[in-house]
Amino acid sequence: MTGTLYGLGVGPGDPDLLTVKAVRILSQVPVIAYPAPDEGDSLARSIAAPHLPEGRMEIAIRTPMVAGKFSAHDVYDHYAGEIADHLDNGRDVALLCEGDPFLYGSFMYVFARLADDHRVEVVPGVSSLGACAAVAGTPLVSRSQALAILPATLPEDELEVRINGSPASAIMKVGRHLEKVRRILVRLGLEERSHYVEHATMENEKVMPLSQVNGDAAPYFSMILVRESEGEGGP
Repeated sequence: MTGTLYGLGVGPGDPDLLTVKAVRILSQVPVIAYPAPDEGDSLARSIAAPHLPEGRMEIAIRTPMVAGKFSAHDVYDHYAGEIADHLDNGRDVALLCEGDPFLYGSFMYVFARLADDHRVEVVPGVSSLGACAAVAGTPLVSRSQALAILPATLPEDELEVRINGSPASAIMKVGRHLEKVRRILVRLGLEERSHYVEHATMENEKVMPLSQVNGDAAPYFSMILVRESEGEGGP
């Protein structure tokens, strides 16, 4: 009997936002894996820590935070093999993922390597999209509006076209691209309609209008929410 790999969304940061299903699985699986920087602690593990029983086997999937430091493909090949060994020996594995596993989640790289030959169950988590909108007190979209989910890492001209072409945008992975995004929103006349959120639901959470953000860089876990208009009320 082979084990099951669970891609477990642990939410945006508040441990209370883990789903009941995620907590139940964590209480049962013998092996827990999680992404981690090549040095230091894992954010995903710290979020789930209050729900982790003692005595579980743990796999820290240490991946480079700096492009080119070493091959991420080799890293995922190695840890997928380690996880597969546990599965083949009948041990279930829960792989933790910040937010939701399939929204920019690193889990998808392990999933791609193991899903064809092993049982895999994806357990969705509260995404950063919902968390940022909640703490900012602003709906993402209303009525028939469309939402563009955009990484700030896109080239400036492409990012501007995509923001300009959507009535609402969630710009993720802001980090060192803060000033680039701000320039675009100022040119489009959208800065005053932009909400900035960093570390949503965590103890160091910050929420403010983009126009009040100082500096030219932000944490990786930050987002800018933009809507051209609030829309009319009613169904």
